Amino acid sequence: MKCIIFGAGSDLGVHIDGASLGPLQLMNDLKGFFKGETYLLKQDEAIIKSKNLSDRRKNEYEIDKFNTKLYTTIVEHTKEECFPITIGGDHSTSVASTLASVEKNKNIGIIWISAHADYNTFKTTVSGNINGMSLAAINGYKNNELTYFHKGANIQPVRSVIFGSRSIDEAEQDNIKYSNVNIITDNDIKEKGLESSLEEAFKLALEKSDGIHICYNLDIIDPDIAPGVDIPVFDGISEEEAMKINEIIIKHIDEVVSFDLMEFNPLRDQNRKTEQIAINILAQIIKASDTKQKFVRKKY
Repeated sequence: MKCIIFGAGSDLGVHIDGASLGPLQLMNDLKGFFKGETYLLKQDEAIIKSKNLSDRRKNEYEIDKFNTKLYTTIVEHTKEECFPITIGGDHSTSVASTLASVEKNKNIGIIWISAHADYNTFKTTVSGNINGMSLAAINGYKNNELTYFHKGANIQPVRSVIFGSRSIDEAEQDNIKYSNVNIITDNDIKEKGLESSLEEAFKLALEKSDGIHICYNLDIIDPDIAPGVDIPVFDGISEEEAMKINEIIIKHIDEVVSFDLMEFNPLRDQNRKTEQIAINILAQIIKASDTKQKFVRKKY
């Protein structure tokens, strides 16, 4: 299946600078490997970005403007026999990429691979970083201000799986409980094993759905191994485990309708360690997409 890459060059959803530069760097790295269509969107350089942690609506207008353009670009350029990959950018850009996939594929599930649950609301956020509200917005759990550009249905929490989270705010835990979104934490993975845990995530996300959107945040990896992320959380997975996740995703590639790789921050990387992991992940997914077939629902 033809692959198409979208770069979401924005770091407006977090008080840390640098993730806006990640897509261009990774897309340049891929030039010798990937010859397909690419579209790069960059945040307006004239924006004076708010970094005030007490501001609960930091850069809300600017994020909505960027995500509206990203959403429209993905919807317009993704044809039926096409596999879209979005490279971020902070995790707020996944609101646009995921809902664009919903617009194209309708009834889908999502696996949210991230150290952070990203299930805060404007009321519960501690930092005011909108990237920490993104999955809740995708699920339609409050945060409606972040999805005005999308007129269709949201992804239902029952078909959404937070995978590998190890940093969840206290109030955020209540949001997760009340929304009924599925969560497989880092501790669950350690107890049950990575492969069986991710297979469970696929089973949950595929239940009565027409495919899965994968959102892979590099912060799931331990920052000693992959330091180039916005908000690192220690005690993450190893590089081998990160590639094992990719291996399992590729095993299910016919069930995956779209893919995000998020939060590569080259300003925080060391010796290009995170960059190389990101390129390896993307190269494997791109190669796997060549043999991808259109998803036909299987009974689980």
